[in-house]
Amino acid sequence: MTIYIDPPTWPGHGRMWSHLVSDVSYDELHTFAARLGVPRRAFERDHYDIPAQRYADAVEAGAVEVSSREVVRLLYGAGLRRPKGRYPSPGSRSS
Repeated sequence: MTIYIDPPTWPGHGRMWSHLVSDVSYDELHTFAARLGVPRRAFERDHYDIPAQRYADAVEAGAVEVSSREVVRLLYGAGLRRPKGRYPSPGSRSS
C-alpha cells in the first residue's frame, strides 16, 4: 500500500492543507485515513484534506511526500481523478 501526500500549501478556512491520495483505490485511501483518525468528512471527491498540523503524522504513518503536481499525475494515472464539478457531493441528489 502506498499513499501519497503533497505539502501543506493549500489555504482554506484559516489553515493550510495537504492532499492525501492513493494510486490504487479509494478503499486503500479510506483505510489509511481511518488508521490516522481522519474523519470521512475530510474526503473530497478523490482525496482527503489534511491540515498542516497533521502532515507529519501522515508521513510518519507511511505517506510518501510528493509535489502537488505529482498528486494529480498519480490520480490520473490510476484513473481515480474526479475533477470538481463533475461529481455530485455526498448527500446531494442527481437527476
